[in-house]
Amino acid sequence: MATPFDAKNPALFEVPVPPHEFGQDGGKFYHYYDTLADEIDDDMVAGLKEQLDGLLIFAGLFAGVNSAFLALTLPLMSPDPTDDTNAILRDNNAILLNIMLGRNDSLPTTKGLPSETFSPSGKILTVNLLFSVSLTFALVSSFLAVLGRQWLVYYRKRTGGGPERQRWEQLKRFLGAERWRLEGVLDDVLPSLLQIGLIIFCISLTIYLNTLHPMLSNVVGAFMCAGLGFLLITAILAMCDKFCPFQSPLSHFISQVIPLIGFLVRLVLHTILWGFRYIAGALHDCFVNGPRYGNSPWEVDISDDVKDLLDRYLITPITSLSNSVKRKEEGDGSLQITAIRRAICTSDDARTQAHAVSNILSITDADLLVQLATDEEFDARILELCAGSYDRTLQRCGRDRTDLAAATSWVYRAAITHTFLSTASPDQEPRRERWSHIYGRVSSMPSLSLSPDLIHNASSNMIITCLGFVALFTSNDQVRTQSSRLALRSTIDGLVNPSHKCLSMIIEVIMVQWAMHDGYPDEVHAAWIGEASTVHRNLKVLLERCNDPQCPDRDILREDLVDVFNLAGKAAADSGGDSSSRPAMAAGFLRFSEGLVRGRDSPSDLINAGRNLRVELISALQSEWEKLSGKYWEYTSKETLDELIQLFTGLTPVPDPDFHEEETVDLRRNRDSDLQWCYYYE
Repeated sequence: MATPFDAKNPALFEVPVPPHEFGQDGGKFYHYYDTLADEIDDDMVAGLKEQLDGLLIFAGLFAGVNSAFLALTLPLMSPDPTDDTNAILRDNNAILLNIMLGRNDSLPTTKGLPSETFSPSGKILTVNLLFSVSLTFALVSSFLAVLGRQWLVYYRKRTGGGPERQRWEQLKRFLGAERWRLEGVLDDVLPSLLQIGLIIFCISLTIYLNTLHPMLSNVVGAFMCAGLGFLLITAILAMCDKFCPFQSPLSHFISQVIPLIGFLVRLVLHTILWGFRYIAGALHDCFVNGPRYGNSPWEVDISDDVKDLLDRYLITPITSLSNSVKRKEEGDGSLQITAIRRAICTSDDARTQAHAVSNILSITDADLLVQLATDEEFDARILELCAGSYDRTLQRCGRDRTDLAAATSWVYRAAITHTFLSTASPDQEPRRERWSHIYGRVSSMPSLSLSPDLIHNASSNMIITCLGFVALFTSNDQVRTQSSRLALRSTIDGLVNPSHKCLSMIIEVIMVQWAMHDGYPDEVHAAWIGEASTVHRNLKVLLERCNDPQCPDRDILREDLVDVFNLAGKAAADSGGDSSSRPAMAAGFLRFSEGLVRGRDSPSDLINAGRNLRVELISALQSEWEKLSGKYWEYTSKETLDELIQLFTGLTPVPDPDFHEEETVDLRRNRDSDLQWCYYYE
């Protein structure tokens, strides 16, 4: 495990800033990950080597004892030469006796030698066969133990190419060891071979002692049966309790075999039931309803649970083996996901966990994030860490470091929200189930406001996902208070260069705070995508709500809208994101700003915000035009202005009787029938 956090030196802990690209955080995540990976690999290799050394020693002793017994029993498989000698001497004595008695006419009949008709007894053959098999198991396990040590040497062998190449190559070896069950082979298979050989030896020894005297075999066999019974009992106990210390290869084997036996029994029973119903249905159709075409109502398919078992024990293993044989090397993205999962699920070091979580925000590939979202172990672990991140940081760094605890907690919240929104199912029901699962784990967390310092130093994706967490996973009782509404103002003030996506999430949070949305995943996911139509639709609802005299905290809502329009002006100059969405977003805000400026009942602060926004949007559209056309803007060129407007808004010049001369603008009207207006400064 990684080195635990030093509680005596809280300065060692720092809140990670989510990088824009994976690992680009000054090498901090890689530093902690490399330390963790080396410790995991060293622990595994050291443990396996220690076990292999013990196995080699025991196998050597066992082979020596087995060979000693074979030296006693193998001669019993061949005829005894003294038997032939005794037979010949017996015949010679008979001949000499006849000669001495003078009976030369009646010589004894000569029989064949005992070696010619010799055949070992069944027990002796069995004993030698079992002793030989037992010795073979010991030799094979010894050979595989030596081979296993060579595998471990290769596993930890360093290659050139720099630390980054070594890091990913070692991770590939780790994945290969997991995929081909290296630890299981060396931990279970090799000791199992030696244990099987020992059991066979005990059986053969009991049979051999029985040939000497039954009492010997009974006494020794009783003790051996007691030992085997103890082994079986401990294996069953270990199978019933995952954390039982009596783990052994036999317990692992039983835990795998029992579900398979249950599957086979259920498959046989379902097959018999299916055949019975099919025959009964056929007889019913023939003798009651007469022959007919089509399926009988008595016919049934194999149940879904049997199909699931077939998929689990037959199709999935075959597919996995085929994929392992024909697989391609892991890409950089898959290795990064594996490194994050390894750090989160394995490490107990707070710094390693925090930097791993912060790097989740730099991954934008949904297919990669699905690997994390669908991993039950990772999901449970990160939710557990997130729920306790605030209190855990206070315990380590001191109760006065609430700012540090809040910032750390927001990193976890942002990572969870980023994974959820990036991998949200297109189907509403699975998305709701996933949302309910996360909400149940994090809803009890303390309500924390996004401090301006955190927002100022955070990446755009960090800010968006934090706002998404507020909209998604903060209870309505917490988010719809006046203090929460006021806290959003400080969050907005901390934004320096907001993107259109960030603006969309701020509008969604305001919608949730004023109970126009309930924070359901489909609503928040639409805002997270940040399409112009969604932003404009939500903003229209907010403007209507702001004009409602019954609106609670109406002044706060109006101030939030002023801030939204100010942010829209900043977002108009955003050079990142999807360039194709910026013109549509800008055109929509132009319509809103025009409506505010020309509105009869609009508050003065909203009117001023609309005018300021209009200036910012025109400047942004001008920059966009310069970027696309390769020309520099000339304010005196009326043709360039007309091209710009037609390109982005599809507007044509029309006369306006309510033209405000003091604003010195050209008025354009949309071709559509809704007669939406836009002003443009020359």
